[in-house]
Formats: sequence, C-alpha cells, structure tokens
Amino acid sequence: MPWNPSAYLAFASERLRPALDLLAQVPLERAARVADLGCGAGNVTRLLVERFPSAELTGVDSSPEMLARAKSALPGVRFVEADIASWQPDAPLDLIFSNAALHWLPEHARLFPRLCAWLAPGGCLAVQMPGSFQMPSHTAAREAALDGPWRGCLKPGEEHAGVCELRDYHAWLRPLVRNLDLWETTYLHVLEGDDPVTEWFSSTLLVPYLEALRSEHRAGFLAAYRRRVKAAYPRQGDGRTLMPMRRIFIVAER
Repeated sequence: MPWNPSAYLAFASERLRPALDLLAQVPLERAARVADLGCGAGNVTRLLVERFPSAELTGVDSSPEMLARAKSALPGVRFVEADIASWQPDAPLDLIFSNAALHWLPEHARLFPRLCAWLAPGGCLAVQMPGSFQMPSHTAAREAALDGPWRGCLKPGEEHAGVCELRDYHAWLRPLVRNLDLWETTYLHVLEGDDPVTEWFSSTLLVPYLEALRSEHRAGFLAAYRRRVKAAYPRQGDGRTLMPMRRIFIVAER
C-alpha cells in the first residue's frame, strides 16, 4: 500500500507547524549543502529552499508517490528515492533536517551519532519526531491489531521502533557536538469532520498496518481502530475534535 500524498497533505498546516518550529531554532545563517531526510511531498523542503536559497539541497525519501509530488513542486531540487536508513551523502553536510521521519528507523543509539558524523564542522542536525506513542491514537492501533482475524498478520509497535527519551539523545549526542538543544511540545490540534483522527493517521501511522493486511481485513481493522479513537477523542460541543500530539525536537551543532 503506497503512501498517499493527497491524504497526507489533507492536514498540511497542522503537519507543517512542527517543521516551522524546528527550522526557527536552526542557528545557521547560511548553508552550502543541505539534506532533507524523509522529505515526503516536499512541503518542508520548500521551507529549506526559502531559508537557504543558494544551498545544494537534496531530498531523500523511499516513496515514489511522494517524490513525484515533490519533484513537480520543486524542479530545481535534487530528489533521491532511497531508504533513509541506508542513504549516505557523498560529501559533508552543513544541515541535516528531518521532520517526522526518523521515528520509523530502529537503533537510534547508532543512527544519531552516524548522522552527526556526516556534518561539516559547524554543521547542524535538526530533527523532529512524534512522541505520542502512548497516546490513545497509537495505543488504539496496537489494540485493533490484536482484535480480529488479522491478529497473526500484524506486528504492533513497529511504528515507533527507535524513538527514545530525550535524556537518551542527550547521552548519545552531547559528547559529539558543541551545542545541543532538546525539547518537547504538545500541540492541541482542533480537527473538523466526522472521523478526523482516523483520517489523520490513515496516511501515516496506519499505513504499515494496512499494507500488512489482506484486502478483506482492512475495513474490519479500520472499524476496530475507529471505534477506539472515537471514544478516546469525542466531538466537542462545537462539533470539532481535539487531538493532543506530543513531538520531540533535537538540534545539534557540531
């Protein structure tokens, strides 16, 4: 089941806000070489182009559907179809930027020092990842995975294979960099529609679940998930749904 750019961008402004908050804390005045890891449809890559217009910018993503959208929107940027777990730059980078992508990768104790090693002197690693894996939106997926004839097909929990506590990133990165800024923010998204939480996560969290299921089981799994999140995130009096979303941020200067 491929990633769906249109579904992902249905909440474009809400998804973009953490990237803007991360970029605001990047201390670089200029950058010659920039990589956007997990660039998706290129909406965050555009921010990097605007911030560093003279940079040689590379966007990396494994989804051909997302990259097709990115290439159409930003023809002047080099986009590479690759697994960000194995991709490597061909020269040191001034900025490695990754918004809502690295949580899919395991072994962060090895990954983050490796990313820092790719930085040029004075370079910056800037990362934002969801930290909501114990919130109802995510526990509902793990529970639904065990609630039906599909239970043997799914491996709940892989969507946050590597994410650790901020103190862990401090322990791994502080000896390697001259400045390290770590923080977390919980955004309260005000969503409209009949089932906005399922709609939100159908293009992210639920993709690997749905991909692993046989087609005849997908509707049942979604119904089991929908039932749980509707109970956990009831509509407010004005018809809108409030969904908290915790995110963690890392800015490391080499």
